[in-house]
Amino acid sequence: MERYLCSCGVLIKEFKHFAESVTAKVKAASYRAAAVASRPVQYLADSQLSKEDHARQIALEDGISEGLIVVFSALEPCYSYSVRGDRASKQIHLVIEPRKCTHFYHYFRHADFGLMHVRVQSWFPFTVEICLNGREWLARQMDRAGIGYQQSGNCFVQLDDPPAAQTLLDQQLHTDWPKALDELLTRAHPLHTEICAPLGQGYYWSAAQSEYATDLIFADAQGLAALYPRFLHHAIRSFASPDVLRFLGQRRPARCQGQITSTLKQRAEGMRIRHSVNGNSLKMYDKEGQVLRVETTINHPRHFKVYRASETDAEQKLSWHRLRFGVADLWRRAQISRAANHRYLEALATVTGSVPLRREAEGVCRALIHKGKRYRALNPWTAQDGALLETISRGEFALNGLRNRDLRKLLYPLKRTTKMQQHRQAAAITRRLALLRAHGILRKVTGTHRYHLSSPGRRIVTALLAARTADVDQLIKMAA
Repeated sequence: MERYLCSCGVLIKEFKHFAESVTAKVKAASYRAAAVASRPVQYLADSQLSKEDHARQIALEDGISEGLIVVFSALEPCYSYSVRGDRASKQIHLVIEPRKCTHFYHYFRHADFGLMHVRVQSWFPFTVEICLNGREWLARQMDRAGIGYQQSGNCFVQLDDPPAAQTLLDQQLHTDWPKALDELLTRAHPLHTEICAPLGQGYYWSAAQSEYATDLIFADAQGLAALYPRFLHHAIRSFASPDVLRFLGQRRPARCQGQITSTLKQRAEGMRIRHSVNGNSLKMYDKEGQVLRVETTINHPRHFKVYRASETDAEQKLSWHRLRFGVADLWRRAQISRAANHRYLEALATVTGSVPLRREAEGVCRALIHKGKRYRALNPWTAQDGALLETISRGEFALNGLRNRDLRKLLYPLKRTTKMQQHRQAAAITRRLALLRAHGILRKVTGTHRYHLSSPGRRIVTALLAARTADVDQLIKMAA
């Protein structure tokens, strides 16, 4: 910032006067844009008021189908520059610190994006935030494609052609973001070229927050109402910290340094469960009575890694790097979030049926002949088999699978063992892996020494572990 002032020929002691003059121009530009479009400018003193709902109401009352709807101004917290003195050096300098200043919210009915807004900070460094809703955008896409739908709030409760709608939604990931966002910047903050000119700079676009939701539309509200309480109970009782980390793609939960929380919250439209770790979260809630939504929110992308080329590598070799804040990685965020949502839904799928536990367990709780060899029955109530089932269902094995050595470390935790003991332990684990494969609980990854839980196996193991930890008093009440 001091280099910027030097380029403008402004002394640090003159910063306040200089900043006020630029701020006055930014405010005048916002008022002028509203006047040209014959739209109102409203000051909002109530921070609890929903700006989006208020903008929707204004658009409905005034019949605005496209273009600027309203400009809201509000005094809100921000980070900005101030002049501070240093007694030791007897010099003044600029510091960036929390303060408050006026922000302008330009609400539009955009031809492509639907209802959206651009938030402009009226004091240096004139931060700009643009908020887009993918479903508002999708509605415009479906209107052009002639796909019928019924929209309620921020979700679709009915679609004439779901595969075609999904194809349109996927097209959003191929957007030229700098071009699209620069166009919105020019509409809401036309002075940006003049302000950035002294250093030849431009706005660098990054994603402050991204939300990616997977919606399951039920044919009727009764179908979702019958299952949703089971989902909530299973999620809050069965999903431990390693499971939450596994859903969010953490391959090594033991190395996680953050705090993991799971909370239930009663909302106006229903109950919501939220799993949070390091500022990122995975949520589940019911929408409009018949839509089950699982949503991944990413605020801190550096906790995720993606397979891409480094910005500094001239040869552009692919390797694992941290997910970036920049909009260049938005489609990567979508990949990570979609995978997290699907892992969560797969885990919930184990409680969707009405099959008695006896029928689920009878196959693994009796001996069988597999490839001419007899294998004993599994008994989840014994300490040995119970520990085995709990170990193979750990969250860290869901992504990369498990190996003989992984089970050996967990089932035989003593570190000081002789080579003979290690060989015996490895042989014992090999027999248990063969037993689990024979019962269809594990499947081997071709060409490796790794094993994954099969889909039926995950369902059976989840059911048996839930039965192991079930409360006796609750079971008696249910039986009565």
